[in-house]
Amino acid sequence: MKSETHLDLVGIGSMVVDRMHRTPRIIGPDEKGPLSLFPGSGPVQRFVGGVVLNQLGWAAALGLRTGIFGKQADDDNGRFLREAMDRLGIDRHLVLDGSGSSLSEIFIDEAGERAIYMSSAATGETSAEHVRRHHADFIRRGLRVSTEISQLPLDATLEVLSIAREAGIPTVIDVDVPPSYAVPLLGSEATLRSCLRAADLLKPSKAAAVELVPEADGDALSLARGIRSKLGTRVVVVTDGERGCAIAADEFEGWIPALPVKVVDTTGAGDAFVAGLLVALHHGLGLESAGRLANACGAACVERLGAFPEEPLWARERVLELYGKPLPLAPLRAESGGVGDATAIGRSGAAGARSAEPHEALATIDVVIEELQSLRKRTGPSRFEESVRLIRASEAGGGRVHVTGVGKASHAARYGAALLSSTGTPASFLDPVESVHGASGQVIRGDVVIAVSNSGETEELTSTIALVRALGAHVVAVTGALDSWLARHADIVIDASVEREGGGLGLAPRASVAAQTLLLGALAATLERESGFERAEYLARHPGGSLGKKLRGE
Repeated sequence: MKSETHLDLVGIGSMVVDRMHRTPRIIGPDEKGPLSLFPGSGPVQRFVGGVVLNQLGWAAALGLRTGIFGKQADDDNGRFLREAMDRLGIDRHLVLDGSGSSLSEIFIDEAGERAIYMSSAATGETSAEHVRRHHADFIRRGLRVSTEISQLPLDATLEVLSIAREAGIPTVIDVDVPPSYAVPLLGSEATLRSCLRAADLLKPSKAAAVELVPEADGDALSLARGIRSKLGTRVVVVTDGERGCAIAADEFEGWIPALPVKVVDTTGAGDAFVAGLLVALHHGLGLESAGRLANACGAACVERLGAFPEEPLWARERVLELYGKPLPLAPLRAESGGVGDATAIGRSGAAGARSAEPHEALATIDVVIEELQSLRKRTGPSRFEESVRLIRASEAGGGRVHVTGVGKASHAARYGAALLSSTGTPASFLDPVESVHGASGQVIRGDVVIAVSNSGETEELTSTIALVRALGAHVVAVTGALDSWLARHADIVIDASVEREGGGLGLAPRASVAAQTLLLGALAATLERESGFERAEYLARHPGGSLGKKLRGE
């Protein structure tokens, strides 16, 4: 096998749509309780989740080449999950013949604690024969294989471990649920024991560890030692929630405290922990350092809602910040994976091919979306309402609307002027360079000038605004700098600020132009609604193109 076909980590197990509900507290039997609303939405949000998928996502965010295999369904939830895999460049080798994709209903209280109800669906339908028939070659591509005791039937888990062992590939099991839960649902006690003995690294939660070695003392380190002694496992890591983790192995034995962070949601913290552990081992770190990196991943995970690292750049930066040391992480990777029985194919057509371009494109889209979501949360209707009143008062007195901007913002300004004109508010683009050479003559007293600028300090724009103010025009500023010269000299200021632009350097305007364009579109929509603008009027202004044909019913 050529080295380029290798994946650093492949896994099989839970890949779940998490339906998240917020509640003041987790209720008991025969109780009723309210659900809280998520900001900007209703009482339910949908997230990517699942023990193994979360783990692979965090490993991918930290630069590992990862792949997932198993059974899924060709349904809406499955497509939602596969899109998430592709966003993080997780190669996928999935058979889409399951009855449905896995689902969890998660209830989170104000302290971040949770209650989870799961339906394993396709994951629970995976058999040992399915693994042998469809995924043996994909397993052999992995430099390490990870699986779980959670939703995957135990005979399938054991088959995965057997194939990996025959190929000399190290194996990991995340014991997510205790034996008392696993055996009735997933298989026999004997098969569970065989699975646990077959793994090179075991990561049980403390609750699971207590059942595995009930004779041991209750502290995590004693449990880790007891499991290692009982099963002969090379490395045992027991997690104990917000307290930390204990590691038992020949090279290191000890307790590593957790990092103090503000907990928002503990869902997936153990999955992120395992990812950090495996990333550290991939880079040759010792077990003590691996435990610290694992704790950093778990801590980063609990700071945000949801278990999957939907913002991989943030996840990577936050983990490194919490870990406190540099790591030689590979670039983030984003590719389309294969479906059905096809091995994941990269853009070049070769299995495992790499490309930085798709990652940069998707990462930039992620940044812009996040910035626009932040903009939406802090934007209220008042500035739009004030702007509408100012514009309508100007029009009533014979005034007109002009939109101006310099550089990339000029494109947003031209769009804004065109959109306003086509939706019932006549507007013209005011060229800020030409304005100081006579073009400002298009502005008369009482007009409204909408000025678009991220910095609010561009010399050509400030000169133009000073000139039109002297001519008696009103100014609406759409700016990312609320303390700028432009903001101080405007009648109304609409906040268009962003923290990140996106792109490799993070310098060229991307998110800021998207924010400006969106706000101009929102202002045009407000004016359109306020004026009672109708389809016939739009057709009168826009008879051409596909829109014109559509409006005419052609």
